[in-house]
Amino acid sequence: MFYEGAIYRPPSEASSLILQVTVGCRHNHCTFCSSFKGKSYRAKSRTEITEIIAEGFKMDPYAERIFLADGDALALDMDLLLDILKELYQRFTHLKRVGIYGAPKDILEKSLEELVLLREHGLHIIYLGVESGSAEVLYQMKKGVTPQEMITAGQRVVTSGIKLSCTVILGLGGTNYSNEHALETAKVLSAIDPHYLGTLTLMIEPAAPLSRQVAAGTFKLLNPWEILQELELMIQHLDVQDCVFRSNHASNYLPLKAHLPFEKEALLGTIANVIRQSREELLKPEKWRRL
Repeated sequence: MFYEGAIYRPPSEASSLILQVTVGCRHNHCTFCSSFKGKSYRAKSRTEITEIIAEGFKMDPYAERIFLADGDALALDMDLLLDILKELYQRFTHLKRVGIYGAPKDILEKSLEELVLLREHGLHIIYLGVESGSAEVLYQMKKGVTPQEMITAGQRVVTSGIKLSCTVILGLGGTNYSNEHALETAKVLSAIDPHYLGTLTLMIEPAAPLSRQVAAGTFKLLNPWEILQELELMIQHLDVQDCVFRSNHASNYLPLKAHLPFEKEALLGTIANVIRQSREELLKPEKWRRL
């Protein structure tokens, strides 16, 4: 399979066949992110996508899961998205689900009726990078949306019947906004009420604009124990109805999982116990962390 640049996918798509139908990120201004800084956004043509699907079929004709990359695949025109889904399910006879990243603006550009149509054609799950619920943090990180726009986008996906998986980034507010980041993120997530929730922990690569602020000392990173305290505060104020929580990304210091709200107290107990012990060996070593 020919890919343009590095390919990123959610942890839960590790075994999926990845088809790159778009390149890069339309927004590409987030200061914490270096994933797509070396790419210019473009949507691949119908001809290219047909060839990609054919090549993917040669690689894995029995694929049960397919993930559509890059970061803005949902931005494709509806007619093209529907044609892609039709061809995938016609060609891959064992296919059970198709997943896609959905930036908040991509989702907001799709009506509820359009999202329902995508679900009816086999789009199973959308991954939304919430990152933070704090208006100030979203502004400083140049995410390009407000908390209310994030809520509207997330709720639209949930209402459509497509599964929604949200991700947030622990430590994204630095030391100055840690509490606000935790509390406001919990508020936004509670309003969205996603089916799945995952956390990442902030890691800064040299290509990320935020690295210059870290080097200058104007953005102060949280230490591992402060990260766990921030996570604890967020979970304490999280009010969801039926959500699978995972903290299994390679960037996290402590792998965690729970079915919320049913295992909320047990999850908080685990976090509190690790914080109380403050033993380095309970955490993932820094050298093992990855984006």
